Order: sequence, then structure tokens, then C-alpha cells
Amino acid sequence: MDQLWANRAASSEAAVTQRHLRRLWGLPGTQLGVVAWPATRRDRRFGTWHYWWQSHLLDCLVDAELRDPQPARRIKINRQVRTHRVRNNFSWINSYYDDMAWLALALERAARIAGVERRRALPKLADQFVKAWVPEDGGGIPWRKSDQFFNAPANGPAGIFLARYSDDRGNRLKRAGQMADWIDRTLIDPDTHLVFDGIKAKSLVRAQYTYCQGVVLGLETELAARTGAEVRTRHAARVHRLVAAVGEHMAPSGVIQGGGGGDGGLFAGITARYLALVATTLPGDSADDAVARDTARAIVLSSAKSAWDHRQTVDGLPLFGAFWDRDAELPGQGGKKAQFVGGAVLSSEVPERDMSVQLSGWMLMEAACNVTAESSHQDRSAQ
Repeated sequence: MDQLWANRAASSEAAVTQRHLRRLWGLPGTQLGVVAWPATRRDRRFGTWHYWWQSHLLDCLVDAELRDPQPARRIKINRQVRTHRVRNNFSWINSYYDDMAWLALALERAARIAGVERRRALPKLADQFVKAWVPEDGGGIPWRKSDQFFNAPANGPAGIFLARYSDDRGNRLKRAGQMADWIDRTLIDPDTHLVFDGIKAKSLVRAQYTYCQGVVLGLETELAARTGAEVRTRHAARVHRLVAAVGEHMAPSGVIQGGGGGDGGLFAGITARYLALVATTLPGDSADDAVARDTARAIVLSSAKSAWDHRQTVDGLPLFGAFWDRDAELPGQGGKKAQFVGGAVLSSEVPERDMSVQLSGWMLMEAACNVTAESSHQDRSAQ
């Protein structure tokens, strides 16, 4: 592992830990991320908490455990898992399939990498995704329950989870493949090869977000790594095509485009996470396989260098910008705060205030660690 990126990832972890991690309602043995810094009283009391942001906080803690295993961090991971369920009314389930998919991914990794298990949670969440599959309505699985919006942000992460959390008969892996095929058939822009957001009442929603590309890259890479040769070729070809499209349209200067604050604060970090997965996990020895891995690695490292160069430093720790190609702005107590509107969290006036933006920066530094660790391993193998 490149020590430079390991140090930067450790600094990013320390920044989020010190500024955001707090007990829930003062209860011992609990921990969640306060959604803003500087925080209002309502923030500190977890009047708002944002289920899917907490799932990414858990995922980042697992990244850090992978990089630098520590008993103290496993305690944090266990507290984060426990407290997520407490704040969610002692349940893993909510009305949004994309939210539940992000939690399922983080819980699966927490069990596999950190040994923090919740044995009843994963089958319960898997069951939610399997039963939500409604091709007769045009899906896919919907964005949320009792909804006719079928989108990449729900199907992508749910598919990644089902591929990783496969059952003995391979039914979940098969469903993950069906989800990937649905996305490829329904949501790919024929001109740019990027992923559209979704379909609503069978009409295309043509918005193109960075994280839609990221989750589809993750799903297709997992399938390429877990299926037989004939099927693998189909999934790998989709990865090749999408990595090239991301490089051309969403990171034209080599830096992944930012999505602002609020929920959009997580978009670029998610894209970086799954570009790193392509760089480290996409199988195959063809020239196209190598180009996809190398391009994905280059985008991650170029984005990470730019984000680090444009950070602010507060008390010796980084504060990342919402856009990695411009200087971060220091948030203060004033200005409009993030708001939950229509199922989404809108940005604070200064987006750097939002925990989502800082999690994205941390996620990016961990991704840079992963791709440099993988390239170091390959270099040693070639010697």
C-alpha cells in the first residue's frame, strides 16, 4: 500500500470521526454521524439522521478497518450498526429500497471484513430486494415501496449486494444478473453509453448522475468476477464501455464531477468506490480488460490528488470540497441548512457543511489506497 494515500485516508477518517461521531441521545455504547459540521442543536440531537448517509459512514469505517485493522475501530463499527437499528425504530427496514441496499452492502462488508455480524439482518434485507422485483410493471425494483419509479440507484446497489450475498442455489446471483440485464436493456444512453437515472410510469427519466454510473460498474464487475466464461464476457464488455464513457463525459479532466451537497455529496465518492472495484477486481487478461482497469485506477488517483490539493485544513485535519477540482469552502453557522424534500436531502448553502460531502472525500482517499495497494501487488507479482 502506498503510505502517502494510507496517511491521507487516516487523516480523513480522523476528521469525520472527530467532527461527526456522537452518541445517540447520550446513550452509552451508541454512535451515529451528526449530519452537519458545524452542527445545529437539532443535528446534534439526531432530529435528522439520513439512513443512507449512515450506511456510507459504516462502509467507510469498514474501508478503514481493511486498511488498518484495529480493535477500537471494530468497536466503532459495532456501535454504528447497533445504533442504526435503534434510530430506525429497532428495525433494519424502511420504505426506500436504495436506502436498504446501501445498508445491506455495508452490513455484508462489516461481517466479512470486520467480523461484526447481524445474522438476521442480511437475509431480511435480501428478501426485500428479491420480492420487490416487478418486471410486469416495467422494473427492476422500485426506488421506494408503492412507487412506479424504477431506477439505477436502487437496482445497482441491491444487485451488487445480491451478487455478493449469494445463496446455495445461486438464486440471488441469478437475480443480480437479471437486474444488470434490465439496466442494460432499459437505461443505457445509446449516444454516450452512460446510465440514465430510471423509468417512471414507463417513461425514461433522462438525468445522468455520477453515482448511477458507479453502481452499474460495481454490479457488472461483481458479475464478471462471479460468473462462467460465456456470461463473464458480456458483463466485462459492459464495464469496458461504461468506464470509457465515465472517463469521457463525467471525468473529462481526469477528476470525477461533483454533485454538490445534500444527497449529491455522496455521488462522486460512490463513483470512486466502484471505479476502484473495477481497478482491483475486474477479471480478464485481454487488452480491453487492462485498459478498463488502468483507466479506472487513473481516474481515482487523479480525483484523489485534486481533492486533496483543494482541501481546507481545520485543526490539522482535511475538510473536502463538494467539487474536487476547486477549493473547498469553510462552512460556518449561518446560511441555509440541508433540507429533506420529496424523498431527497437538498444541499446546505455551503455544501461542505454536509457530512455526505466529507464522507465522499474519505471514500475517495480509501479508494486511492485500494488501487495503489493493488498496483503494488501486481508490480511485485511481475518481478
